[in-house]
Amino acid sequence: MTHETTREAGAAPTLDRPATHATEVALAGLLADLLGGDPGRYTPDTELFGSLPELDSLALVELITAIEERFDFELDEDDITAEVFGTVESLAAHVDACTA
Repeated sequence: MTHETTREAGAAPTLDRPATHATEVALAGLLADLLGGDPGRYTPDTELFGSLPELDSLALVELITAIEERFDFELDEDDITAEVFGTVESLAAHVDACTA
């Protein structure tokens, strides 16, 4: 079974499979390091963009930097959207698509 990444001009990459558990766990760890608390606090359904008061603009920049360093890729400006950063699961799916 192959997993293809598709991307139209100006569109965020999508993946034809859900985010891996490992990526979700890694992101939960980054969020816990950055925002505090236990990594278990950040489940796949945890809403991020606009829902966590601790995730202000400075914390968002720090999170983006941490993601880029941890997963060894650069997020495009167009990828920093409420859809991509909506939940841990949507962010993990995007990271997986970008690093596939």
